[in-house]
Amino acid sequence: MKKEIPSSQRALQYLEHGKPEEVLSQVEISVPKPGPGEALIEMQASPIHPSDIGLIQGSYGRLNSLPAIAGREGVGTVVQVGQGVDEKVIGRPVSLSENAGVWQEYQLAKADDLILFPALVPFKQLAVSLVNPLTAWRLLNDFEYLNPGDVIIQNAGNSAVGQAVIQFARKMDLRCLSLVRNLASVEHLKALGATEVWLDDDEAPLRAKEYTEGEGCKLALNSVGGPSALRLAKSTGSGGVHVTFGAMDGSPVRFPTRNLIFDDVRMVGFWLDRWRRKQSHSALLKACEQVLQPLAMTDLKHSIDKTFDLAEFKEAFFRNTKPRLGKVLLARDKNFLESLK
Repeated sequence: MKKEIPSSQRALQYLEHGKPEEVLSQVEISVPKPGPGEALIEMQASPIHPSDIGLIQGSYGRLNSLPAIAGREGVGTVVQVGQGVDEKVIGRPVSLSENAGVWQEYQLAKADDLILFPALVPFKQLAVSLVNPLTAWRLLNDFEYLNPGDVIIQNAGNSAVGQAVIQFARKMDLRCLSLVRNLASVEHLKALGATEVWLDDDEAPLRAKEYTEGEGCKLALNSVGGPSALRLAKSTGSGGVHVTFGAMDGSPVRFPTRNLIFDDVRMVGFWLDRWRRKQSHSALLKACEQVLQPLAMTDLKHSIDKTFDLAEFKEAFFRNTKPRLGKVLLARDKNFLESLK
């Protein structure tokens, strides 16, 4: 029995840059019909990422043309296909395309570009299965040769990327030191596999040196910036790598001259968007498999905080400002998503 597709749909759109709760609005737009080689995807769930907010505010590294539909990542289900597309793909969970904006109920995608998700994995987990896990995997594999037993350190250990780093590090037999702003998340992070969880304060570099018997950490992952980035530099051993991939704290930081000169610490940056643009489709699919397989095998689990309907986007953004350990999700049909527990 074919699924009935409506003629119109809801979408979250912004006409100008600004605070999401001020510039985002729910609009009614038509549902497109798939042409040859295309598939129509019905949205199921999508997280709110810091990069989503940066795009809406106009502060991200690469902005969308206005007006734009918001949302970068999510999971949907193929509900209709155009000529030349195998109908076996109907009903399969797939990644939503950020090119069209994912905070809408339906979107078109080229069938050849579909990233198929593993079956039997909950939509809530699939909704957050690529952007942050891919970032974590690349951080652990692209910047330093890491061997079992090596020590790495990261700030924002309770963030989505931080939790993925902890779980991947556990699979790689690495010792992962995670810095956090408060200790409320210690038990949660330890359960995921964190070796140590410490406060992100001026004592952290001393603890790291003591833990590593003076050697320092081989890799430092910085998504905070500010004084925290300097603390990571001081925790990094001779010849180690300090990778910056976020800047939650926009305050100025003193250049770690001593660490660069005397410890030969290498400071580099990483942006997933730039990395993805350099990949062929086949290489991207292979990279996605590397983070989806552990999810399908339940070796990896993503923390989810709360789910909101698309129409509740203001409440969702308000919740997103509060302390939490998981992602806030937007859903096409929140009741349907909750019924799948």
